[in-house]
Amino acid sequence: MPVVIAEESPLADDLALLFDRHTADMHADTPPESIHMMDRSQLAAPGIRFFVLREDGVPLAMGAFKRIDAGHAEIKSMHVLTEARGKGLSRAMLEHLVGQAGAEGYRRLSLETGVQPTFVAARGLYERAGFVTCAPFEGYKEDPNSVFMTKLLG
Repeated sequence: MPVVIAEESPLADDLALLFDRHTADMHADTPPESIHMMDRSQLAAPGIRFFVLREDGVPLAMGAFKRIDAGHAEIKSMHVLTEARGKGLSRAMLEHLVGQAGAEGYRRLSLETGVQPTFVAARGLYERAGFVTCAPFEGYKEDPNSVFMTKLLG
């Protein structure tokens, strides 16, 4: 089954399940004031690169990065459908985002994720990929429900 990751519009109709599930996960055990996800229209804005992972044409995962400045970008809205987990798709999407950001000249890639049990696997994935804990960046503030991570590229 061919797996393809390509840049797409976050407004595509067949991405509704991904966004619904992502939104549900973000709201499952995180207080509203600590949720920093972007909705579909925000992800369609200039300065954001949005990617979809499809297997046999079916969207199973998404991820994006947002320009902070000429050398720094932030990973946003990375999600893999629950039924597609355990197949390395999260790693594939993360590697794609890191590769694309590096190819575009970013020297640093950062992210915000949660401390709740929902985010344990994600934090492990980021750590294995070389992301390290850092201070809040680009408009974020210290938050007991957030973990900030960064990775130097190239």
